[in-house]
Amino acid sequence: MADEYIPTLLPLTIELETKAILKKVISANRALAELKGVANSIPNQHILINALSLQEAKDSSEIENIITTHDELYRASVSSVAISQQAKEVQRYREALYTGFSLIGEHHLLLKKHIIEIQKVLEGNDAGMRSQSGTVLKNEQSGEVVFMPPQNPQTIHTLMDNLEQYINTPKLDDLDALIKMAIVHYQFEAIHPFYDGNGRTGRIVNILFLMLSGLLDIPILYLSSYLIKNKSEYYRLLRAVSSDESAWQEWVLYMLEGVEQTAQKSIVLINAINATMQESKEVILKALPKLYSKELLELLFKHPYTKINFLVEELGITRKTAANYLKALEEIGILASEKKGREVYFINKRLFELLKNSHS
Repeated sequence: MADEYIPTLLPLTIELETKAILKKVISANRALAELKGVANSIPNQHILINALSLQEAKDSSEIENIITTHDELYRASVSSVAISQQAKEVQRYREALYTGFSLIGEHHLLLKKHIIEIQKVLEGNDAGMRSQSGTVLKNEQSGEVVFMPPQNPQTIHTLMDNLEQYINTPKLDDLDALIKMAIVHYQFEAIHPFYDGNGRTGRIVNILFLMLSGLLDIPILYLSSYLIKNKSEYYRLLRAVSSDESAWQEWVLYMLEGVEQTAQKSIVLINAINATMQESKEVILKALPKLYSKELLELLFKHPYTKINFLVEELGITRKTAANYLKALEEIGILASEKKGREVYFINKRLFELLKNSHS
């Protein structure tokens, strides 16, 4: 059985700016800066926030074996029809993401109480930080205890207070923000402050930290797809740092590689969304010039699924006019209608496929 592990208080006193890490920091920051620039090419940035946060909610939940399909997830986010427990959990993750964006937008800080609020939305309960001992991480196959986080509630609070200070006080060390993100993520997972939802909450903290550090203007870099593909390595390295201080370099390099790869894939996806929007605009202008408006085009790309109500609410038109618009767009191949129960959806198939295939 594993012994209780209590992580070192931050900032770390070990040397992390090795030649290998500094080289990777440069390329990861370059990819992130390019992503930031490409994101500004989309006129309505809510399109990206909406589309990418849906994908992240699905991917981050999948790491915890909460599986839902793209179709169910997109339908669930626009429908009141009964959905699976898995889809509900993914929806809560997305709500927790938006809670986090709102909190740092308002306070320009990421405090312990904010992280507790994010986890509360994610889990849908008021359990809060662990106040009783007994939480351990086990091997799913053998049942063997592989990690025992801090057990004393006061220790957990002390460590979280220290993490809060590190996140919000850049002058505590002069490390690059991407190295700090890797440190913050490890520290949070090692503290394991909640009974449940630590992995997903930690992944939300990643993106919020990047925004606080000024590396991103909007939340569009999510590491979950990278972590899914390298899941065993992710858990191996977390455990390695806990057992051997020298494993820090390998952990930081792993996270920097994740930032670089994810930024590059996100750039490809955003460029594809932008190109598809332009192509759709040209098709609509040619076939239905009187129907086209910038607002309508953006609405069709805010979410893969559209309903009559969306057009009524956002464009200020009647239900009859909205229905006619959607049918006309279906006739020229921009949308495809689908009936589920009593509801009719109009699916932007090209956007749906872009998002579905973006992490394959």
